[in-house]
Amino acid sequence: MLTKRIIPCLDIKDGRTVKGVKFVSLRDAGDPVELAKRYAEEGADELVFLDISATQQKRKTLVDLVRQVAKVVDIPFTVGGGVSSLGDVSDILSNGADKIAVNSAAVKRPELINELAAAYGSQCIVVAADAKFVDGTWMVFVAGGTHPTEKDLFSWVLECQQRGAGEILFTSMDHDGEKSGFAIDALARISNECSLPLIASGGAGSIHDFVDVFTKGRADGGLAASIFHFGEIGIQELKQELKTQGIPVRI
Repeated sequence: MLTKRIIPCLDIKDGRTVKGVKFVSLRDAGDPVELAKRYAEEGADELVFLDISATQQKRKTLVDLVRQVAKVVDIPFTVGGGVSSLGDVSDILSNGADKIAVNSAAVKRPELINELAAAYGSQCIVVAADAKFVDGTWMVFVAGGTHPTEKDLFSWVLECQQRGAGEILFTSMDHDGEKSGFAIDALARISNECSLPLIASGGAGSIHDFVDVFTKGRADGGLAASIFHFGEIGIQELKQELKTQGIPVRI
């Protein structure tokens, strides 16, 4: 059985790690290079680095920072934010990232997923989907959660799979930063309808939330930020409890 992955997330703005609630009210959480190094040493399975203002500011990902982080970690490292072309992906991968995450640009032009998968292989293409529950439907948002689209989350995830994505990173905007648990029902539906590995994001507040996301939500990875950044839960503490609960993890 494949082990479940614990994945700290570094949301980057102006070169610093930040964390908010429902994508707003951001507060400083530290130096991203120092945090990345610490998480790798503490036993994180992967890292996700998201340059959250790149798309809104219509600029490229902070490649220099990607290079600095890659130098201090020895675990898989995914980078997203402002990725919109083959050249962007080449820059990110050549500076030490293992995978890229694409969001807004893929929603705007879904053929980009096909092109990236053909050029670099599905294994390093993660499609990040930020969604909010609106009028009874999970709708996809872009540009750091600031712009609604007409795309339904579940049909979009299936389209991403068909176009060659290798993994889905679903963030519930309704749960982000609330620490009240993941969007379990939505995650379970994605897991049931889509065969791609699924990373769950938004809502982690306790060890029990991770138990639920791996058992009820059937996610392959659990991503969190503030509980790790501010020392609320230790990665090894979390993994030991998951192991006790019968959930396969890498200790």
